[in-house]
Amino acid sequence: MNDSIIVENLTQRVADAGGPLTILNDISLRVGSGRSLAITGPSGSGKSTLLALMAGLDRPSSGRVILMGHDLSRLDEEARAALRAAHVGFVFQTFQLLPNLTALENVMLPLELARRPAQAAASAMLERVGLQERLHHYPRTLSGGEQQRVSLARAFVMQPDILFADEPTGSLDTANGARIMALMFALRREQGSTLVMVTHDAALAAQCDAIIHLHGGELQAAKPA
Repeated sequence: MNDSIIVENLTQRVADAGGPLTILNDISLRVGSGRSLAITGPSGSGKSTLLALMAGLDRPSSGRVILMGHDLSRLDEEARAALRAAHVGFVFQTFQLLPNLTALENVMLPLELARRPAQAAASAMLERVGLQERLHHYPRTLSGGEQQRVSLARAFVMQPDILFADEPTGSLDTANGARIMALMFALRREQGSTLVMVTHDAALAAQCDAIIHLHGGELQAAKPA
């Protein structure tokens, strides 16, 4: 099996008043193509930092990430952004929708940036997530669950090879969170996307092929693939 993501000896330190603070310490892991990985652990354990490094949103202090066969340490920011645009989708806890764009326009945006036909594909994806009646509504008029469905549509309309999800149900009640996760896993299976998800929800993590648990920046394997 090919690996979508390879993490080798990843360490992240930041400057602190008391000296260098280690956020992550010597993390190594692999995520196979089309597989799903949950990153769990208490607040402050380095989960979101690891996700950001795996996605090339930040640079590590040492170690490396190989994303879709590309060593991120050898790429500048422009090249990393181009790699993400071609292969990666994101879903965040806070939805990250543009408030002045309708649901349809939010989903069309990444297609337009990639100079791909946008309106028909965006409309079809919003219908797939059950929002065909809300295409022209602005985020402020949508519920939290509806906003996260728009976010899912925006991520999956690009048919990403990898989806990074950071606490995707963290802002939702239990019922809406369950609906969102069922939809996210269904879309992932349909498209064959690799999933890397940060979550506090043990039941949600258990749906993934593998689980890692972080504590104090150290990796503890809980459920290997």
